[in-house]
Amino acid sequence: MLSPKKVKHRKVFKGRMKGAAQRGCSISFGDYALKATCCGYMSNQQIEAARITINRTMKRGGKVWIRVFPDKPLTKKPAETRMGKGKGSPESWVAVIKPGTILYEITGVSEEIAVKALSLAGAKLPFSTKVITKRNTL
Repeated sequence: MLSPKKVKHRKVFKGRMKGAAQRGCSISFGDYALKATCCGYMSNQQIEAARITINRTMKRGGKVWIRVFPDKPLTKKPAETRMGKGKGSPESWVAVIKPGTILYEITGVSEEIAVKALSLAGAKLPFSTKVITKRNTL
């Protein structure tokens, strides 16, 4: 699974996901892309599950770019632990997704295969997405 090799801080603040994406919101590499339309967290397991779905639908043809990386640790306190006594230990890694973020890009396949692969991948994610092309980046 994806996780950073080294981070500056072991535990980070929760933060807020308000506003639209300023970076990573345009197609840079491929011809078709999966774009987030609302905010949420995307775990490393969800990133991998969507990538596998895209590759299987394209029958390993074409090229796929993953445009997100899980660099935020989520902490969790052990079960049946009383409140207080500090923050829990890091449990998993997530990527913070804002509306407009490009998640995956693909090229080298026909349009119907690309749209099918990206829409199936979007069904694996916990927020709404849409498929866009390089021609009409709406």
